[in-house]
Amino acid sequence: MARTYLDHNATTPVEPAAADAMMRALQDLFGNASSVHYYGQQAKAALDDSRSAIAALIGAEPSEVIFTSGGTEADNFAIRGAAEALEVTGRKHLITSGIEHEAVINTFKVLARRGWKTTMLPLDPTGIVSPDRLRDAMTDQTAVVSIMHANNEIGTIQPVAELAQAAHAHGALFHTDAVQTVGKIPVNVRTLGVDLLSLSGHKFYGPKGAGALWVKRGVRLSPFLAGGKQERNRRAGTENVPGLIGMGVAASRAMAKMASEGVRLSDLRDRLENGILSAVPHTEINGAREPRVPNTTNLSFDRIEAESLLIALDLEGVAVSTGSACSSGTLEPSHVLKAMNLSSHRAQNSIRFSLGASNTEEQIDHVIAILPRIVTKLRSLSAAGSR
Repeated sequence: MARTYLDHNATTPVEPAAADAMMRALQDLFGNASSVHYYGQQAKAALDDSRSAIAALIGAEPSEVIFTSGGTEADNFAIRGAAEALEVTGRKHLITSGIEHEAVINTFKVLARRGWKTTMLPLDPTGIVSPDRLRDAMTDQTAVVSIMHANNEIGTIQPVAELAQAAHAHGALFHTDAVQTVGKIPVNVRTLGVDLLSLSGHKFYGPKGAGALWVKRGVRLSPFLAGGKQERNRRAGTENVPGLIGMGVAASRAMAKMASEGVRLSDLRDRLENGILSAVPHTEINGAREPRVPNTTNLSFDRIEAESLLIALDLEGVAVSTGSACSSGTLEPSHVLKAMNLSSHRAQNSIRFSLGASNTEEQIDHVIAILPRIVTKLRSLSAAGSR
């Protein structure tokens, strides 16, 4: 059976050049990057190259990039580190939105239990955070605002530059989870005007277990891990040299092909979206169609349970998802779609298609061709079961 992978927002296959670089590193660069001898300095030089590649991808300086184990650690470090560093000032108010990744939402819950006041901004069905709503929520006690750059389930891009300005007007720091945008669309930390930005290598064809947090020069963070003096005393623990090298190579490759690949993927996404909407009745797009990352669409199929559709597609060789991979295994409706004030039923019958480098027009046309039959069958079963 020919298989089609349409779940690139969950993870991406490793870029062959990145995998090759990692294999060489595993064999040849075994030194500890903190060691002062030849083997250690070899590893450190390779990490410096990767740090420069990540910095170039986001318009930053290499010294501002802290390596982490991925996006979740970067989000935790940014929010908890900044909040704890500002605690002595008396600022103990934090703001986020209801569509954030669990790494952000659950970090807010942890801080709320420790005494911080938290505000979760409401959204409308567009899935876009209103800068006016943020301005209304800001107080002189607000320490950190965290709003993602693009949502992992619906792909909508937030007005981060305007949101950051609103936060700064009250003296607060602004963090953005850019895990779903870095490597897909141009991301420049200076243009966005943020103070902290999280990214993850396995979302742009690097390995899992490698990520980074960008910290604007002058922003103070309380250390997230207790230990050694790695990452300029900011993140303890021996660096994952092969993984970070792989992420650096993937970053350079993503930067080189971003413009052309973005156009190709948006064309494929629109082909898929329009084909499904035309061929399958009672189907709707979730969230604003623009601005979105070029590879993502989230569709609601009336009178169908998303889990059933996901399994049926998988049996046909097509891999999709019902939302964030970090929420898999739960039958609860998507918290993202619920935060957009969509009905629980609609939140439970929605599927995310996220495209990537391996996808072709032929694969997209195959999905469009098989979906009507699958949906008709599932709807008939649902109707029979309700009688």
